[in-house]
Amino acid sequence: MAQLTAAERSELIAVAAELAEVARAATLLHFRAAGLSADNKEVDHFDPVTVADKLSEARMREVLARRRPQDGILGEEMGTTAGTSGLTWVLDPIDGTRSYLAGTPTWGVLIAVADETGPLYGLIDQPYIGERFEGGFGRAEMVGPHWRRPLRARASRPLGEAILMTTFPEVGTPADGVAFQRLVKRCRLTRYGIDCYAYALIAAGHIDLVVEAGLQPYDVQAPIAVIEAAGGIVTDWQGRPAPMGGRILAAANREIHAAALAVLNGA
Repeated sequence: MAQLTAAERSELIAVAAELAEVARAATLLHFRAAGLSADNKEVDHFDPVTVADKLSEARMREVLARRRPQDGILGEEMGTTAGTSGLTWVLDPIDGTRSYLAGTPTWGVLIAVADETGPLYGLIDQPYIGERFEGGFGRAEMVGPHWRRPLRARASRPLGEAILMTTFPEVGTPADGVAFQRLVKRCRLTRYGIDCYAYALIAAGHIDLVVEAGLQPYDVQAPIAVIEAAGGIVTDWQGRPAPMGGRILAAANREIHAAALAVLNGA
């Protein structure tokens, strides 16, 4: 793991905040705008990208070129830029572009700074609501228009009382979907289509579980940093670290994580 001084950590936090600010401006420029359209990045399903996605990432890269040119970048829309510092900024300029197109404020901007072991610090920012969730480097806090609060994931409770969230009811492959439905039947409440905001809700102590599949590093690294700083846990479906994405189980605490993991794997 990278050994960073207090000054270096403070600088990275400040850079992340600047990235979030420029991404807010770029995304709000087009959100709920008349005539907003999207290109489809895939052939077999709808994976949209808008002018706002591209503008948001471009603006963040401009900041990094000025303030942290030595760092690498992994961005959803513009790929990988090599660095020399051992640190990489992992950027999702709009996580939840389908929601962005639909005008629902559950999308967000995801920003993480990582070393070879995974994310060190991350932000989940919802520009329209004006809420920002941060975690890492000894910080776990949300700031919004109504309050500033520490982040603390919910304490352990039985799986039968759990609130579970996911973006898509299909949840990956047909086999993944079968495993997910086993878990649905064991939880009290399941909600769909909340995108990255669901991970923020775990960190804030409002829900217990998020289950996803088919994710990329830029989908998960910021949520991992925020949730773990708040006392939660994020792994793959085998309980292993998951900074590169894939099948993701995020949980408010280790007890409910273990219970959900057992159900996903057929217990």
